[in-house]
Amino acid sequence: MNKELKSKLWPISLAVIVIILDQITKILVMKNIPLYTIGASFMGDFFRIIHVANTGVAFSVGASWSETARRLLFSLIPLIVIGIVITIYFRNDTWTKLQRWAIMGIAGGGLGNLIDRFFRAEGVVDFIDIKFYGLFGLERWPTFNIADSAVVVCGFILVISFIVTSVKESKEKKSEE
Repeated sequence: MNKELKSKLWPISLAVIVIILDQITKILVMKNIPLYTIGASFMGDFFRIIHVANTGVAFSVGASWSETARRLLFSLIPLIVIGIVITIYFRNDTWTKLQRWAIMGIAGGGLGNLIDRFFRAEGVVDFIDIKFYGLFGLERWPTFNIADSAVVVCGFILVISFIVTSVKESKEKKSEE
């Protein structure tokens, strides 16, 4: 196996790890915490493990839409987008190692939630609940899961890495002139 292909395959392990951790934690929550109840609280009520089902997407957007609309917009389209991203991932040779790992973290998170959308009629299992002290009008941050965390953290890393790479390339271009 050549070095270039190996550098593209290793980050897939992050996607697999995210999917496995996401699904294991969701199964544990479903098995041990009744739906819409608090399973545990830490640091007072700052951090809680709760069991909720989200039929929408981020911040429960679309939860009240018809099942057909939700299936199309929140299942099929994301599956197609992830397929396109993975295809581009293998065809692109200009991304850095960090960018490849971040992309696979995002893909793993997306696939983790898609598993719920396709195989859990009640919706995506969310369970991490953080107190937000009224910031942005929110007493508590919307409940999330491991897959959501991977998408947000790796998305942030990806954006920052694109900015840093762009600045670096701009400086190199100016120094060549």
